[in-house]
Amino acid sequence: MKGQKLLITLAVSAMLFTGCGIKSSQTIIKVNNTNITQGQFEEIFDREAQNTLNSPIHVNIKDPNNVFVANLVKNRIVNDLIVKALLNEEIEKRGIKVTKEDMDEAIKSIVSKVGSKEQLDKILKQNNVSVGDFKKDLKEQVKIKKLAKSLSSGEVSDSEAKDYYNNNISKFKYPEQVRAAHILIKVNPEEMAAALKQKDSKLSDEEISAKINDEIKAKESKANELYSKLKADSSQFAKLAKENSEDTVSAANGGDLGFFAKQDMVPEFANAAFSARPNTVVGPVKTMFGYHIIIVTDRRAAGQEPFEKVKNDLKEYISNQKQLEQIDKLVESLKKQAKIEYINKEYDPEEIQKAVQKNIQESGEMAKKAMEKAEKNK
Repeated sequence: MKGQKLLITLAVSAMLFTGCGIKSSQTIIKVNNTNITQGQFEEIFDREAQNTLNSPIHVNIKDPNNVFVANLVKNRIVNDLIVKALLNEEIEKRGIKVTKEDMDEAIKSIVSKVGSKEQLDKILKQNNVSVGDFKKDLKEQVKIKKLAKSLSSGEVSDSEAKDYYNNNISKFKYPEQVRAAHILIKVNPEEMAAALKQKDSKLSDEEISAKINDEIKAKESKANELYSKLKADSSQFAKLAKENSEDTVSAANGGDLGFFAKQDMVPEFANAAFSARPNTVVGPVKTMFGYHIIIVTDRRAAGQEPFEKVKNDLKEYISNQKQLEQIDKLVESLKKQAKIEYINKEYDPEEIQKAVQKNIQESGEMAKKAMEKAEKNK
């Protein structure tokens, strides 16, 4: 917990998706009287593909070599779409509506948590989410919350929150933290190689390697130049971060990363930040992401969040958990009563599971052959 604000009122909101830009109206699954289309699936799968590609492990689930991960994602999306259909039918049956006042209150709550309307707009822009899509998703979340409240009030007393706090005291402790800003000059040889090949497919591996080395030297030179400027005048840090940092999220805030613990960052970055004197520019620090110029602006000793500070967030969290449990029970009940037809058998969870098992078996066989080959070559 650690006093963290909950922007989304229920974890089940991860099941909600906007339905714009449908690519195909072909029905792949029928849930009672609701049709789930190929386009709805593809839209979400494309979004997941983008997310996994940009994740720290950089998995491209559209690559045939990653079919195992793709099938796991596919199975989750199918389940989420079915759950969404069932919940929407239940919401319709119960006559649950979302009023303008409901939306105004939900937006007001989110704005208060992120700081301001301008900050919310900035977050949406940074994540390429339109205001229209944001409001569509938010309306679905409000519907789910109203459904959850109709199942359980989710009321939590102060004593109940205090018991949770005392029984989970480790969750409210935090290690030493620093607040820092950085300027990142990205260095990603794989991305560079892909860009060079796309620009000129006739380049040899040696030529690509040479060009990458030149580009890395240029980036290192730029990092050193920025470091020299800021060493002489650190007051320009925010300005130069906005103009030069390739970490676009923090760049919009002048490079500010907020407070973080040592274990939250890669070792090279963390060691530099935690050993730096306040308001002193350090760098360039080389990490797996590239070159960083860092300035530490504040420090916070290890400690524990007092109960009174986290009480309201904690009560909201426990309330949401209670309501989520009721939603889970409702979903299980609805699934048992529902008529679910897999029009396209490719999206039948049993078939997907068979494919997953096949992937595991094939991977095991490939690993075995590789080990046998390695033994022979000894």
